[in-house]
Amino acid sequence: MDRSFIELNRASRERMQAIAERCSDNELLTKVGEHWTVGIVYAHIAWWDRRVMYVLDKTEKNGKLFIPEIDIFVNDLSLPLWAAVPPREAVRIAMENAEALDKRMEAYPQALLEEIYNYNQRWVVRALHRNEHLDEADAALKR
Repeated sequence: MDRSFIELNRASRERMQAIAERCSDNELLTKVGEHWTVGIVYAHIAWWDRRVMYVLDKTEKNGKLFIPEIDIFVNDLSLPLWAAVPPREAVRIAMENAEALDKRMEAYPQALLEEIYNYNQRWVVRALHRNEHLDEADAALKR
């Protein structure tokens, strides 16, 4: 299995940190689209990284791929909760989750990780999801 995801995930985590460090508390409240803010972007990333950690936990425990029954609608359902999280706290949680998840994947059993990757590449290459939303946050901050 191509292990380039390790570097891609590390780079996206560093990008998360860099954006958060350059943002004032007020800038974390910058609108990103109609309903989100930069802080909500971080809460969203944190939630989805935790979901992948859950997949890793269950897959390793069961010795085979675990697929949670959840879909994108969770974004709409979770939005009021994410908006209630203070933006700096969302950054902290997102950074802690990203670091823990990336380290976990680096040492994860190869055969199980390949099974997860073959089912959904974005569950392993977290940079794909993180960078998608970081691009949106960057664009909003530059307006």
